Amino acid sequence: MAITVIAVSGGVLLKRTITESPEDTLVEYMNHIEKKEYEEMYAMIDSGEKGYLEKEEYIQRNSKIYEGIEVSDIKISHIAVKEKKADTVTLSYETSCNTIAGTIQFDNMAELKKTKQGYKLVWQDSLIFPDLESDDKISVTTSKAERGEILDRDGKMLAGKGVATSVGIIPGKLEDRNVSIEKIAELLEIDVETINNKLTAKWVKEDSFVPIETIPKVEEIDLMKIQPEEKTLEEQDCQNKLLEIPGVMLSDVEVRTYELGEAAAHLIGYVQSVTAEDLENHPGEGYSAESVIGRSGVEKLYEKQLKGKDGCDIKILDSDGEVKEVLASIFKEDGMDIRLTIDSDLQKSLYEQFKEDPGCSVAMNPYTGEVLALVSTPSYDNNEFIRGLSSEKWTSLNEDEKKSLYNRFRQVWCPGSTFKPVVAGIGLKTGSIDPKEDFGNEGLAWQKDSSWGSYQVTTLHEYEPVIMKNAIIYSDNIYFAKAALKIGSENFMNTLNEIGFNQNMPFEIAMQESTYSNTDKIETEIQLADSGYGQGQILVNPLHLASIYTSFLNEGNMIKPYLKYKEEASGETWIENAFSKENVEEIMQGVEGVVNDPEGTGYAAHRDDILLAGKTGTAELKATKEDTSGKEIGWFSVFTADKSVDKPILLISMVENVKGIGGSGYVVKKDATVLEEYFEK
Repeated sequence: MAITVIAVSGGVLLKRTITESPEDTLVEYMNHIEKKEYEEMYAMIDSGEKGYLEKEEYIQRNSKIYEGIEVSDIKISHIAVKEKKADTVTLSYETSCNTIAGTIQFDNMAELKKTKQGYKLVWQDSLIFPDLESDDKISVTTSKAERGEILDRDGKMLAGKGVATSVGIIPGKLEDRNVSIEKIAELLEIDVETINNKLTAKWVKEDSFVPIETIPKVEEIDLMKIQPEEKTLEEQDCQNKLLEIPGVMLSDVEVRTYELGEAAAHLIGYVQSVTAEDLENHPGEGYSAESVIGRSGVEKLYEKQLKGKDGCDIKILDSDGEVKEVLASIFKEDGMDIRLTIDSDLQKSLYEQFKEDPGCSVAMNPYTGEVLALVSTPSYDNNEFIRGLSSEKWTSLNEDEKKSLYNRFRQVWCPGSTFKPVVAGIGLKTGSIDPKEDFGNEGLAWQKDSSWGSYQVTTLHEYEPVIMKNAIIYSDNIYFAKAALKIGSENFMNTLNEIGFNQNMPFEIAMQESTYSNTDKIETEIQLADSGYGQGQILVNPLHLASIYTSFLNEGNMIKPYLKYKEEASGETWIENAFSKENVEEIMQGVEGVVNDPEGTGYAAHRDDILLAGKTGTAELKATKEDTSGKEIGWFSVFTADKSVDKPILLISMVENVKGIGGSGYVVKKDATVLEEYFEK
């Protein structure tokens, strides 16, 4: 038999179905806990029994405990009548629930009294936990896991624990409050409103230290240099001026630090505090309101390994604060360190050379596949995301004309003449081209026939004989346009698909797929001819291009690039027999000449001590053939051609616009400087 009653609790009408069964009453009570329905629970307590709490005290006690331990998935089972009297029943039962410190399981007992409104529970604190008494407290202690470090190939820290300076205000010591706050806001480049909001928080007292902003710590060792960096001197001057304002204090604070800053920001990424959305999207993964989460780059890529697991203890403390019982416990597990194949010095060197140029660089060991550098320029300081990015700074980064937040090494670009050795490989692989065949001197402009109308392929140099080796050295567009036509669109597209076009690259960081057409095929003869010298609609990811180039040094096999360090580095083949051993020997004659022949377009990178090979490239981006205002993308692909060299490297750099600053030669000179530094160390 079941009846519906209306109970009044604190002026609120509570409707519930009362059954004659004490077991159902217990189950109903427990079901309310997870829903935080404390008033409904209170209405089920018998008010005439000893230990009865007033409503406000009851709700505070229960909510503080259940919500403090983040209780969920409460289950009760094996309910049995332990003792039955005239108007009371004692039930035994088993309880299990999930908490912030793991699962808690226990056996318990509950006393219920039969009333006119049905069975009601006799309140005791032991209804929460068997050994809990009215004077006891529940303690939740969390031990934060250390986030793992990100290291370079030599164990140098790229991301890890560091120290910053916290700028704070002691309100009671501020003099001429409004003027002082305006001066602080100006020095920190933040709004006055931001400061006032922090100073008027409920917890703030006159003698409180109120953190306002986190800024870089100025290290004494940096100031002691013969020529300290201008940025360091500016930061020191700012901090001195802040300390002149009464009520301002500076203190050290531990923060996640990115040692290379701008030089590796797009690669390493950054962490930020979790949001409510993060907590919703990652239930049961150990995140709390105080956690951080990787937002981009390696920080995001290896979030699960880096984050670790916080430790947590749930204990019952007696009235003296002594531990009475440990209800649940999870041991802290610090995050794993992630070691990368990156060479910090090379990464920094490339950034310094190209930091003002929109572009990117990738470097790898062409035999092992270890990625030595991934650089995107211009860049941003990922440390600013840790210290707290103002809305003004965030807006300026997003509206930056040079797109500092844009990760260029993940994108695809028109490769220009750096693609010619690839086309040579396709011609040889398909048997379409004899490397010794003289294609004939056509001058500086050529078209297949009158069906092309006014369209012509142009080149910059005349030379003889017009054979493959010389065509690579002189970067002859006409030769490679003819080569593409000889290959044919089907052979051309099929071979590109075989060497990784239109497919995901097997690399830890997702790269955009390389493509050869805006549609699913090369549509016209002119498009095919233009594709032969890396124009048309050819778009290549720089790391993919570097992987293709590794085939020239590995008997035609393309090596798979990788980022996570291995103690025993050995090349893993991505695409076997991309070209034949004989094919790449022919191509190597040309790419070695590019750097070592005085007529070669990459001769500015020539070295007497180390044999280098490579290919320059300039890709024209313009609306029509007659357009003179379009951009020119400058490229240089360069690599050590001798396997016995101590520090093998394959480096590809791209600058988005080299028009008027030397074309691809601009890139060659900068890469030559980088290589000089690389080989010296």
